Amino acid sequence: MGKTTLLRRLLADLPVPRGGFLTAEIREGGERLGFTLETLDGRKGVLAHRRFPGPPRVGAYGVDLAVLDGLGAAALEAAVAAGSLTIIDEIGKMECASPRFVAALEAALSAGVPLLATVMLRPHPVADRLKAHPLARCLTMTRTNREACFAEATTLLRRLTGDLPLSS
Repeated sequence: MGKTTLLRRLLADLPVPRGGFLTAEIREGGERLGFTLETLDGRKGVLAHRRFPGPPRVGAYGVDLAVLDGLGAAALEAAVAAGSLTIIDEIGKMECASPRFVAALEAALSAGVPLLATVMLRPHPVADRLKAHPLARCLTMTRTNREACFAEATTLLRRLTGDLPLSS
């Protein structure tokens, strides 16, 4: 659908302190082999790959919890501690396999920091708690409504981050 692309577009024009992470597909010959995780300060690791043995396994992918915890959850914890806009791409089965990630997400919700996340649509206890949070605003993006989602998310994000200092 382009969820990560939408996040990147939103962040490009928003000059506020932020932390967290983005994910990207690893592709070879048109085939998806796995996913990378990159923190917003530039640290990067392979989150999941078809060749990783697991556990945990999510579908065809073995998940490297050391990367998820050491980069992803750590980036969330740092963003929350700084009171920054916290970016999570994404809250899915892979991420929810990590108790540290789930605890960092719960801490972000409790701390009241501005949070921008992509979240799995399918039911899952962790994702469902986030989507049901009283302050959550969920947008369901499709191929046909991407620009409308971008416009709405831009408006919501500017309102949400209005009190944060501008980055230099």
